[in-house]
Amino acid sequence: MSELTVQVKGITKKFPGVIANDNIDFALKSGSIHGLLGENGAGKTVLMSILYGLYQPDSGRIFINDTEVEIQSPAVAIELGIGMVHQHFMLVDNLTVTENIILGREPSKAKIFIDTQKAARKIGELSKQYGLPVDPEAKVQHLSVGEQQRVEILKMLYREADILILDEPTSVLSQKEIEALFSALKTFKKQGKSIVFITHKLREALEICDEITVLRRGKVVGNVEADETNESQLTEMMVGSEFGIRNSECRFRILDFGIKQEIVLEVDGLKALDDRGLPALNGVSLEVKSHEILGIAGVQGNGQTELVQTLTGLRKPIAGEIRLNGRDIAGLSAREMIKAKIAHIPDRLSRGLIFDFTLEENAILGVHRNPPFANSPYPPLRKGGFVQNRRAITAYTKRLIKKFGIRTSDSKTIVSGLSGGNQQRMILARELSKKPKIIVAFQPTVGLDVAGIEYVHEQLVKMKNKGCAVLLISMDLDEIIMLSDRIAVMYGGEIVAIKESETTTKAELGSLMLGGYLRPT
Repeated sequence: MSELTVQVKGITKKFPGVIANDNIDFALKSGSIHGLLGENGAGKTVLMSILYGLYQPDSGRIFINDTEVEIQSPAVAIELGIGMVHQHFMLVDNLTVTENIILGREPSKAKIFIDTQKAARKIGELSKQYGLPVDPEAKVQHLSVGEQQRVEILKMLYREADILILDEPTSVLSQKEIEALFSALKTFKKQGKSIVFITHKLREALEICDEITVLRRGKVVGNVEADETNESQLTEMMVGSEFGIRNSECRFRILDFGIKQEIVLEVDGLKALDDRGLPALNGVSLEVKSHEILGIAGVQGNGQTELVQTLTGLRKPIAGEIRLNGRDIAGLSAREMIKAKIAHIPDRLSRGLIFDFTLEENAILGVHRNPPFANSPYPPLRKGGFVQNRRAITAYTKRLIKKFGIRTSDSKTIVSGLSGGNQQRMILARELSKKPKIIVAFQPTVGLDVAGIEYVHEQLVKMKNKGCAVLLISMDLDEIIMLSDRIAVMYGGEIVAIKESETTTKAELGSLMLGGYLRPT
């Protein structure tokens, strides 16, 4: 038998507008820990999701212990001895640890009853054997993040998995929990289990992995032994060379030295918690000026989402100040932020649109209570109301369709029937037509084709040149460099550096993004 437990050959997977995996070859050795590195969107999770049966490849072959297999579902993967711990845990909060682990594979007593006691005993034994302490009877909702991860790992072990896939396993753990996880992984390795460790944290990959494969934009760009590489080499493989990044595309950055810039947004010592109640923002401070695009660079999971939500009224800060033209707006609701002239261009797939609504209904989101779109029959309430003015809404939407080039046959078209590019044009039309003082753009080009991306970029630069302040948050470093006048780097919920885009390099930004500091050359 070969020393290779897993081999994938020529794996390609396409989604609308993007090639997630492009002819990838990957091999996992028996009894080893193999790091899979890459920026967000590099294709790491998609590749492992194919191995786990969540996606089907468009082409390519998979071999497990030298035997070619077709993994049509996670159930097939589990039968082949493959387990996966996802970045976002797949647990049922109101069930116990034992109930979560046996879900779908419940042991029976007399072929009638579920034998939870037998399962709990086995889970307890696995917990002690691998140093993963957790109470089998505890409700998952009462566990810490680290304990929930242990439940996911125990679930794999309970199902006798020999190939373990861990997707960004340290992203939500404390340092002590990371050390405990690494200790468990070393134990698994000694017992002959093979592990894929998906991460973007270079120091951790070098510490725990035997071999490292780097993906960039869906392709393998390097495969190295961990003890024969270093952080600088891995950084360059992940984000590319620092040279040749500023080409004619920099036409987007238009500078006029006669323009007087004023501070529009000031953020000082901003702190906020994530959905689990853990610190997500740890004292963020920044300022955005008129006639400026300030880019936020960073690997996903370092507080960018919480920053956007706090600035747009979707999340309450626990400390710090947010000032818009000198006025303190920290803690205002989303509706109040809209009134304050903050435009929010969110990821269209999560918050940007209501897909079952028409273009007309989406066009007035956030201002649907305001005249002329809504009126009240009662004089004291004429500044806004609850009776929709359909004629005004239709006329307004048709103007947006024409101005922003939204391709549709009718203003009453359901948004889900539009292409991704036209959906994004709808978001831009709605937000930019509110005459904002500042635009908070979060991942505005995700999933778009080249033409759609260029259109979004042009619109943001137009608004900047009109005097608007723009805060651009993107996981695409090339996009940040191309559009931004200054670049702030987020790491660990903090702004660790702010750089002038004309004088920084991609390698410098990559080092800050991946470790929060600059490495000596």
